[in-house]
Amino acid sequence: MEFVEANGARIPAIGLGTWELSGRTCARVVEQALRLGYRHIDTAQVYDNEREVGEGVRAAGVSRSDVFVTTKVWTTHFAPNDLLRSTKESLARLRMTEVDLLLLHWPNPQVPLEETLSGLAEAKRLGLARHIGVSNFTVALIEQAVAISPEPLVCDQVEYHPYLDQSKVLEACASNRLALVAYSPVAKGRVKNSEVLIRIGRFYRKTPAQVALRWLIQQNVVAIPRTSRIERLSENINIFDFELTDEEMEEISAMGTREGRITDYGFAPKWD
Repeated sequence: MEFVEANGARIPAIGLGTWELSGRTCARVVEQALRLGYRHIDTAQVYDNEREVGEGVRAAGVSRSDVFVTTKVWTTHFAPNDLLRSTKESLARLRMTEVDLLLLHWPNPQVPLEETLSGLAEAKRLGLARHIGVSNFTVALIEQAVAISPEPLVCDQVEYHPYLDQSKVLEACASNRLALVAYSPVAKGRVKNSEVLIRIGRFYRKTPAQVALRWLIQQNVVAIPRTSRIERLSENINIFDFELTDEEMEEISAMGTREGRITDYGFAPKWD
């Protein structure tokens, strides 16, 4: 497994996203992923599956210190006391003493960012989280957060795949020593229809999804594909035995536009 280093954190380059996984399925997929060699599991308060994620981690029989676990605080818990209380509740559900990474799930303009970040930093100082970061933050919000956070931030988790141009966010992350963590890295399965990815994949005997994930890894991006299918789990992690050329990297990057976004809500920030 490769790692991405960012402000003191070592984040496994491929992780398992668990959005929309629930119940026994969630616990089983987490357990299987860890048995296959995954060492990074991503959940969130709003996914309502922290309990099952914790069960899966314990069932896999992998030492807790070898697994990088991320959870995210939902926007209604951004007042500092609320943030700490909800983080402790997350840990109780996970049955863990700390998470490796605690993120703010979406920006919330209703609560001053300074207050939320001081709560997040406090969670780190209290030992509830080893590292802290943000998710769905724009370039302007990254700059603002980095400037006022009392503790170093280690990542911005955003949607990123070949159809979405995220070069500005990638640049802002790099200049602030943050990792970019890509959710929906295979565009919710849409990459399988891309002629470019099919053609490149044929040459390496890889699927379009594997090519898309490899493209992300070669940009020093962490990818957290989600799947509930065991065979897909092995496919997604099997991307460390080939390398795309500079030309192929550029050709894939050229597919991206600002309009390629899949996840967008009324409360989302004004995207770059």
